[in-house]
Amino acid sequence: MRTLSFLFAFLFVVCLPAQEKLTYQKPSQEILELVDAPLPPSVRLTENGDYMVFLYRDPYKSIAELSETEMRLAGLRINPKTNIGSRTNYYNNIKIQKVGDDEAVQVKGLPKNPRLANYNWSPDQTMVAMTHTTPEGVELWVIDIASTSAKKLTEPTMNVNMRDAINWFKDGKSILAKMLPEDRQPLINASEAVPEGPTISSNDGKKAQNRTYQDLLKNPNDEFNFEQLARSALYRINLDGTKAQWKEADMYSSISFSPDGEYVMVTTVEKPFSYLVPYYRFPATTNIYRNDGSLVTPLLKVPLIEDLPKGFMAVRQGMREVNWRNDKPATLYYAVALDGGDPQNEVEYRDEVFELDAPFDGEPRSLLKTKNRFNWINWGNDDIAIAYDYWWNNRNTKTYLFSPSEPDKQPVVISDRNYQDRYSDLGRFVTRRNKNGVQVLALKGNAGYLLGDGYTEEGQFPFVDKMDLKTQKKTRLYTSKLEGKLERLIDYNSDKDELLVRIESPTEFPNFYIKSLVKRKGPVQLTNFENPYKSLQDVHKEVITYKRDDGLELTGTLYLPIGYDMAKKEKMPMILWAYPREYKDKNSASQNTQNPNEFTYPYWGSPIYWVTKGYVVLDDAAFPIIGEGDEQPNDTFRSQLVANAKAAIDAVDSLGYIDRDRVAVGGHSYGAFMVANLLSHSDLFAAGIARSGAYNRTLTPFGFQSEERNYWEAPKVYYTMSPFMHADKMKTPLLLIHGEADNNSGTYPMQSERYFNALKGLGATVRLVMLPKESHGYRAKESILHLLWEQDRWLEKYVKNKGQTSDKEASGKNR
Repeated sequence: MRTLSFLFAFLFVVCLPAQEKLTYQKPSQEILELVDAPLPPSVRLTENGDYMVFLYRDPYKSIAELSETEMRLAGLRINPKTNIGSRTNYYNNIKIQKVGDDEAVQVKGLPKNPRLANYNWSPDQTMVAMTHTTPEGVELWVIDIASTSAKKLTEPTMNVNMRDAINWFKDGKSILAKMLPEDRQPLINASEAVPEGPTISSNDGKKAQNRTYQDLLKNPNDEFNFEQLARSALYRINLDGTKAQWKEADMYSSISFSPDGEYVMVTTVEKPFSYLVPYYRFPATTNIYRNDGSLVTPLLKVPLIEDLPKGFMAVRQGMREVNWRNDKPATLYYAVALDGGDPQNEVEYRDEVFELDAPFDGEPRSLLKTKNRFNWINWGNDDIAIAYDYWWNNRNTKTYLFSPSEPDKQPVVISDRNYQDRYSDLGRFVTRRNKNGVQVLALKGNAGYLLGDGYTEEGQFPFVDKMDLKTQKKTRLYTSKLEGKLERLIDYNSDKDELLVRIESPTEFPNFYIKSLVKRKGPVQLTNFENPYKSLQDVHKEVITYKRDDGLELTGTLYLPIGYDMAKKEKMPMILWAYPREYKDKNSASQNTQNPNEFTYPYWGSPIYWVTKGYVVLDDAAFPIIGEGDEQPNDTFRSQLVANAKAAIDAVDSLGYIDRDRVAVGGHSYGAFMVANLLSHSDLFAAGIARSGAYNRTLTPFGFQSEERNYWEAPKVYYTMSPFMHADKMKTPLLLIHGEADNNSGTYPMQSERYFNALKGLGATVRLVMLPKESHGYRAKESILHLLWEQDRWLEKYVKNKGQTSDKEASGKNR
């Protein structure tokens, strides 16, 4: 028996494939050159148009940065040593250019090895405040725009764990900052702590149907650590470096000054904490203070929110969306649900909006009621304001023109449309900074101005409209019709007759320009960024349109390999990359919002790299999933998915560019879910790449993506849509990639691990790559280079060279 047992154990061990130990790898030189290209700066312009601020950063973090100490608590990821988000993106240099000058000037006095974040203008835009993260903690710094000089204001004692750490006082001479409290207690090391008892959760019969949040509190030690890391003291920091405590230590979340700077709205997180929801659904208290820190009035107490009604449009009862009226010195506005917060209740109006004047102890005044769930308001003056609402279930949004001083006057609905219908989008109203330094509608008399993306059946033509807000009559001031280029409209100043635009083409990196509409002058070029991706300079790019079997028109952006001879039409391998989107009507689903004149930018997750390796790429292929009327999109998810894929392959094949037996499909997140379903339920592809996906919908039982129904209401939908349930049908090589620290709701790493084990157990050709320290989107350069190496090897073996490897060799090692 011993011999038999030993023999069985030995056979079991030798039959199991060994785990593959690899150091980080790098892709081929063609791809590596694109990854290593320098990233042009991000641009910020002052409102008066006098200065441009250039913010430089590395496109990637290092794996060493991602390996710094991290605590995951209540939906936050914190570096407990430095007291800032552990995944914060940092700028490493700043330059300033006066508009009209030839070159930008390097900011003097920046810290050594800058790690700059939380960029925040002073009210008059003459200064910029920001944080600098050192190995010991976070410092507060300011930059004087005119003198291009930087100065440190504090030691590394800021607390940015709860964000919103920098708020300017209205005089522009001091900053309200979150600082570490003197009484912070040492954190508990969970691996060393001795438990005092079990962790217990209970429910008193209420329904609490929450999504699968991650990084939640799990035990009393987490509660203690969260409280210590969340607590900060508020200090007034003067520009000369002196400081005074403004408010004692508490768990401060949001801080907001009134437009005139006289009042401060402060929200604190309260107990009890929850193991079911993130910190922003913990109890909270909102108080109003004067700018000297004295209490004016307690405004709002919000209880723990664990049990909202069912549905995406469910909200809590009571005051919510509390904000300042930008056009008033110190007036609050907020919304209240008229349906009890329950979208299942049928009512004439969903929300009512109120305002409350300083000192905030009087009777609130009703401003308007909205048919859908209230969203936000563009304030103009006492006569003119623009409100917006939306409703997920029918994708409707309404835009209301109303008079704040005449609440009894019925608002005018100036737009009532499906918000997925891009062709009917009237555009966004132009705003400007008022005397208090906050954004209000840019009005000239009764006229407002709209900047629109300009999507139409004939193509994209961005526009500027002038609207008479008394008559709602619109006049078209400008339509962009640049040949071979895309012009994005950023801002319009009617007083100066200056239109700020960003112009790009497939080979020209986006640059900023100023042009005149009335005088028809310009454009005057403001920036001169060069294309850092020269190897893609001559790649053929076009937006193709094609039809699904049911007649639905679809689009995708097609790239041909570098050096491809379109006359010879050699049959090449292809990569199809897509992301499914749900619609409630076919009209919106068929609209073309792709522009062939967009700059070709190979970001880390892009398939564009493979045009350098002889592949045709169909990127952003339209994958609409439609459910009209009472039918939900997911009721026919699989059949529509396959129909979309077949239509895309048929379209490119009909052009003569591809070998349809050598087509790969790839996607990220919900796109990865798409890939696994396509490989399980069609024979259209030679291989697939699925990154950071979810494959078993019973692990997300209270809804996912756009699905509101829970598992018990629609078990067939959950089963049918889950690739895990159909792992036995997988006959196509699949590369699974996932970040080990994925914190996206529903796509926790176990999804890929369990799916891989199922596929492996059933004999599929599959490879699972778990990227250490990475979240839902990948950040470290080492990870991204290895990702590209893995994808390149998979495509070379199973797509480009399909048929050159024996079936036995191709399926012999499933790692």
